[in-house]
Amino acid sequence: MIHILKKELNSFFDSLIAYLFMGVFLVAIGLFMWVLPGENVLDSGFADMETLFSNAPFILMFLIPAITMRSFAEEKKAGTLELLFTKPLRDIDIILGKFLAGFTIAVLTILPTVVYYFSISQLGDPKGNLDTSGIIGSYVGLILLAGVFTSMGILASSLSDNQIVAFITAIILCYLFYAGFSALAGLETFKSVSEIILQMGIAYHYTSVSRGLIDSRDLIYFLSIMAFALAATKLVLAARKW
Repeated sequence: MIHILKKELNSFFDSLIAYLFMGVFLVAIGLFMWVLPGENVLDSGFADMETLFSNAPFILMFLIPAITMRSFAEEKKAGTLELLFTKPLRDIDIILGKFLAGFTIAVLTILPTVVYYFSISQLGDPKGNLDTSGIIGSYVGLILLAGVFTSMGILASSLSDNQIVAFITAIILCYLFYAGFSALAGLETFKSVSEIILQMGIAYHYTSVSRGLIDSRDLIYFLSIMAFALAATKLVLAARKW
């Protein structure tokens, strides 16, 4: 697993992929935070980071699939996947190595935004008047969300040998799990079970963690979704032996 992780990270950083990913995310978040009218902190009049945490999931929803789309799709297209599986590594080691590489890139991209916490704290009245516990919870939620999106991107990449197809499939999966259940719960048809449906979606648990009270149920939810996606990836790859 460590070998695969190092190989993938070297591949990301030896090319422009990781730097482009980080740059696009930070520029987009910077625009939302400080520039775009109606969205930015200066116009809102409130010293908080809600703009970052409400927009970041949708930006990551597109950027993380761009990172993960090559994980298995490229190996399949190049014909190196079978060669990879001939090495003394278990399927799960390969999957986890690729997952952790993508997740590491995502976390390294999110971390620089901590600078905004210190910047905004100076804008508060009085200075430092921020909901620190809520912000910490939001960062935990955002990192867990990145893990879920990465696992779904890995799954999507295992389903196709075409990177574009893998990219689009990952976006659809991420969107459905993040916002799809909320939209479904809003339908009149499912009014009687709307709360149950709502709790099945990522957005519900992300919002819950963002309040600063990290509930074990939310953590179990995120970890379960990641485990399910990676287990499904293993099942897809195991089909080559059938």
